[in-house]
Amino acid sequence: MSMSKETYTVKGMHCASCAAIITKKLSKVEGIRQVDVNLATEKASIEFEGEPLSVDALNGIIEKYGYSIIAEHPESDACPLFPSAPAGDVSLIKEEKQRELDEQLAKVHFAFPLALLVFLLMMWDIAAKIVPAVPKLPVPMELFNVVSMAISTYMVFRTGAPFLHGITLFIRTGAANMDTLIGIGTLTAYIFSALITLIPPIKLLLRIPDYTYFDVTIVVIGFVLLGKYLEARSKMKTGEAIEKLIGLQAKSALVLRNGKEMEIPLEQVRKGDEVIVKPGTKIPVDGTITDGVSAVDESMVSGEPLPVDKKKGDTVIGGTINKQGSFTFLASNVGKDTMLSRIIRMVEDAQGSRAPIQHIADRIAGVFVPAVLVIALLCLIVWLTAGSYFIGFSQALSFGIMGMVGILVIACPCALGLATPTAIIVGVGKGAEYGILIRNAESLEKLAAVDTIVLDKTGTITTGNPDVSDIIAFKEGTAQENHVLQLAASVENRSEHPLARAVVENARQKGLGLVEIASFEALEGIGVSGSIDGRWIVVRKPGDKEKGNPEITKLQDQGKTVVIVEENGTAKGLIALSDTVKPNAAESVSALHRMGLKVIMLTGDNKSAAAYIARQVGIDDVFSEVMPGEKADKIKDLQANGKKVAMAGDGINDAPALALADVGIAMATGTDIAIESAGITLLKGDIRKIAQAITLSHATMNVIRQNLFWAFIYNIIGIPLAAGVLYPIWGIFLNPVFSGLAMAGSSVSVVSNSLRLKTRKL
Repeated sequence: MSMSKETYTVKGMHCASCAAIITKKLSKVEGIRQVDVNLATEKASIEFEGEPLSVDALNGIIEKYGYSIIAEHPESDACPLFPSAPAGDVSLIKEEKQRELDEQLAKVHFAFPLALLVFLLMMWDIAAKIVPAVPKLPVPMELFNVVSMAISTYMVFRTGAPFLHGITLFIRTGAANMDTLIGIGTLTAYIFSALITLIPPIKLLLRIPDYTYFDVTIVVIGFVLLGKYLEARSKMKTGEAIEKLIGLQAKSALVLRNGKEMEIPLEQVRKGDEVIVKPGTKIPVDGTITDGVSAVDESMVSGEPLPVDKKKGDTVIGGTINKQGSFTFLASNVGKDTMLSRIIRMVEDAQGSRAPIQHIADRIAGVFVPAVLVIALLCLIVWLTAGSYFIGFSQALSFGIMGMVGILVIACPCALGLATPTAIIVGVGKGAEYGILIRNAESLEKLAAVDTIVLDKTGTITTGNPDVSDIIAFKEGTAQENHVLQLAASVENRSEHPLARAVVENARQKGLGLVEIASFEALEGIGVSGSIDGRWIVVRKPGDKEKGNPEITKLQDQGKTVVIVEENGTAKGLIALSDTVKPNAAESVSALHRMGLKVIMLTGDNKSAAAYIARQVGIDDVFSEVMPGEKADKIKDLQANGKKVAMAGDGINDAPALALADVGIAMATGTDIAIESAGITLLKGDIRKIAQAITLSHATMNVIRQNLFWAFIYNIIGIPLAAGVLYPIWGIFLNPVFSGLAMAGSSVSVVSNSLRLKTRKL
């Protein structure tokens, strides 16, 4: 049976329990294989067994619990460039979130000043009872109660209406979330206070003190609303990486059609279009330059600030900036196939993925709210029974109500639910800024645990492009060396062999003119030959008569390819070519060593070449002459010895080994971005990014552990304090007001801690 997967935007989520409820209800539906709901991104990823269910059918299941979903990219109106965004305007989702944030802010502007004023009056009253020098409140308690009741009535039934809605949903469906906790706590305090205020005989009947909790209700709702607003605002900041990536794209393109220049919207650019790029403008799509030269700012993909020179035949990437010069290029990848679009999709998928460490929080969140409701009820019962025995019924009732309200208010599952996804969102976004594309959260978590880095040689440690390393003329002198190179390049210019291209390019770089040749012939398995002004020139590999030549042997021991240059049968000199080591390879390997990692090179090259490269960059161990199919076996052997292995390769011939490694790292160059072949892709094939990716993984996992620690500790300490466990020992009882303040700060502190990753240097 075919599987299908869709992503939806979720409306109405407030906490980790909301995500748990949606996951639980949808997972029970026939035809749904797996559900992942992400509180931080407010998205649900649903995997279906066959065709997806309709949005109406899915909403029919969850709407009664107070939630709804919206299709992320309906086929009928999806934006061709960014399938994850609504048609025509990639900022619509952000605008909607901003409107919701503005609505929350309007509530805060009303509720928080009142809450702050009442809080200060409460602190004044408490201080007056403890410190004799502090005068009593200049407001009669009767008047204060009347005013507080009027304000709290509006706060509970108008401003705090979503919390009451949480109670009705709980009664109707049995599903409880954070709003349910706050609603039950504030409504209980309000009803108790209203009864003793409006019906004074109740106070005499129960012999309870003349004390109301209207002020507690006002302050708790005000602080909770402020906390929810700050949390929502912080969550928007965690997704700024996607917004920045989308903002990199050009809005239009200047194309040449029917001999005329015309500016068209970006979505109308087609593969094969001739696109004109002027100085200072963004390159709209990917392609290959057909005319002109320029310098392009490619920091979007490389992280390097210096512009890259471009000429005919070079590739350009959509979203990069043309700094100087004009050029024309042929569009090759457009719409959703451009590198930038693929990067955006990859980052979105990774930010919405679930790290293994998050499953701990998910399991707890699923039972958290019901457990808190039971604990709050037990707290009230214990105070009314055991407490009445020691301190009397009236005081026990007062403490029981305060304890129950405090527990319901302080026990917020938001911090628990946000601990992992917010760090993942920021970490993945940070990686994208550095050209480190993380496929999913699991890869990021596993990378932090690796102790062994296995590097492919060609394309990872070396450039993968042969270059002339040595020119030796059998007659000394620079002029003689140039003569040998010129002869070889003139003949090799007719060959398509990669080594021939390297010889020709080296001659051109040195300004040596190529001579026209006649009677060119490719000598299979030997080399090439041709005639120059009647002289017969041969460029060939060493033969039997060169065996034992110390210079040739030395070069070959270094893994270099040697060719002999002959003129009329006489050897004039030799040229050595080698795959050059990347400029930052040694520095990168050294950085990995400083992290305590073992670095191994895995290559199909011969032992001499492999050993020579390994010595140059400081590799610990070398596996050479390994066939592509055998590379995976080497990874298995390392894992069998207890090693956690990350494998870095070009993502093509190394695919089996990359897939088998604990973490596969693909070295992507140019527009060939092999994002499907590994858990992590490094743009531009920059080996320095391996150490940066590992640094990022360690930093992200540290933040997640910190977040989870504080989320757990907050509830482990806060709930008993709110219940009043310190009262029998030291006479200390946590006022529900402080519970509200602590709850408001818990989620904000977790999100703020995650946002610290944005300032981390890699």
